Amino acid sequence: MPESLRRRITKMDIKRYDKEDLQEALRVLRDGGIIVYPTDTVWGIGCDATNEEAVRRIYALKQREDSKSMLVLLDSAAKLNYYVADIPEAAWTLLEAIGDTGTSESRNPEETKPLTIIYPGARNMAKNLIAEDGSVGIRITNEPFSKALCAQLKHPIVSTSANISGHPGAPYFAQIEKEILEGADYVCKFRRDDETPHEPSSIIKVCADNSFRIIRA
Repeated sequence: MPESLRRRITKMDIKRYDKEDLQEALRVLRDGGIIVYPTDTVWGIGCDATNEEAVRRIYALKQREDSKSMLVLLDSAAKLNYYVADIPEAAWTLLEAIGDTGTSESRNPEETKPLTIIYPGARNMAKNLIAEDGSVGIRITNEPFSKALCAQLKHPIVSTSANISGHPGAPYFAQIEKEILEGADYVCKFRRDDETPHEPSSIIKVCADNSFRIIRA
């Protein structure tokens, strides 16, 4: 792995939000619950990505089929090797190209959209998160709250848009459907008042032979 992709969470990243809010979200995740939380894109529904039952509950809440796999967030590119058997060199090139090292000083969100990469050879995650071809979508989050959640949980976190499958996504918290909020075990407080519209990430699928396909620009 390129040295430029090695980083760790900093004190600057965690001083902007309520620590009690973070700790309650972590408690719920560790207990196998699901949360609604802010991410580096739209608000998401999340759980511990290694907990198959928690993942199943998210599919049920979204009224979505298990065959439509969900992406996950990681706080560090250094952790990718544990969840992907053999990372194609093209994936490292893409991460470096957008400066997605995960530190607060890396990617400038005003210049580049967050990038989700679909990797082959997923492992060490809930089986119902992995697509039929063995792939999984992973994004390195630079948003402070979701990054701290991943770092302190020490597991990847599911990140799927906070809406019923087939319904329009909510650009900010106030537009999240009541059914989603009531179906979660915890709704995070951080950034509830933020009405800045956020878009979904770009998605690129990278294959073992280093070929790739743009799923969403």
